[in-house]
Parts: sequence; structure tokens; C-alpha cells
Amino acid sequence: MSSSTKPLYDRDFAEWSDRTAALIRAGKFDEVDVENVAEEIESLGRAERKAVRSQLQRLMMHKIKQQIQPERDNASWHASVRSARTEILEDLADSPSLRRHLRENLQRVYLLAARDAREETGSNDPDIPEECPWDLDALLEEKD
Repeated sequence: MSSSTKPLYDRDFAEWSDRTAALIRAGKFDEVDVENVAEEIESLGRAERKAVRSQLQRLMMHKIKQQIQPERDNASWHASVRSARTEILEDLADSPSLRRHLRENLQRVYLLAARDAREETGSNDPDIPEECPWDLDALLEEKD
């Protein structure tokens, strides 16, 4: 396929997005690249879910580090927990369905957070449970 016949989506995404938005605003739906629009919309949802999981992972990682190394617990760790919690709550205010997503992925995110906490602290603390010890609502309501 030559570059002249290659779809605009593949050649110049920025131009494709500008033209697609203009077509939608003009009501020219029959000219819209529907398949790629659908893919981009799905991609936005995936990005939102990934971002909120990342914040939850950061929150839990610092809470685990507080348990592993209580002597090193400091204002920076507390600030990171608060910041992650704030980000998550803001995301949930914008997209309430993300709460269900976090609940469904809590254990998976916890295991990633535990791995990262062990790596950052150099600890193999056997007291870190294999099952997530926190309820999502409690994590988000907690005050540090």
C-alpha cells in the first residue's frame, strides 16, 4: 500500500483526529472513520483504568513500605499516600464506574504494590500477606 492510499489515520494521527472531529461536528457521520473512532474511544477508557490502577498501586506500595520499615516512615510517604488517594477520588468523581474496576482488580494491584515495596526496601518480609488486607473503601477514606 503506497503512502498516498494509506488511510490518514495511519499516516497522520493528529490530522486524522482534527478532520474526524470536524466531520462529527458538521454531522457528516457517513464520512467518519467509525472503526478507528471506536478504537480510540476504547483506548481512552483503557487509559483511564490504567491511570487509576497506577495511583492505587502507588498508595498501597507506600502503605506496605510503612509496614515493612516503620522506622523510615516519613512525611514524604504520607504525602504520596494522600496524593494518590486524592487522584483516585478525583478520577472516581469524574468516572464512578472506575470504583468497580478498582474493586475487581484490588488483589492484582496489591500484588504489584507488594512486589514494588519489597524491591524498593530490599525486604523479603514474610509478614506481608499474600491477600490484600485492605478494603478499597477503607483505603480511600483513611486519613494519614
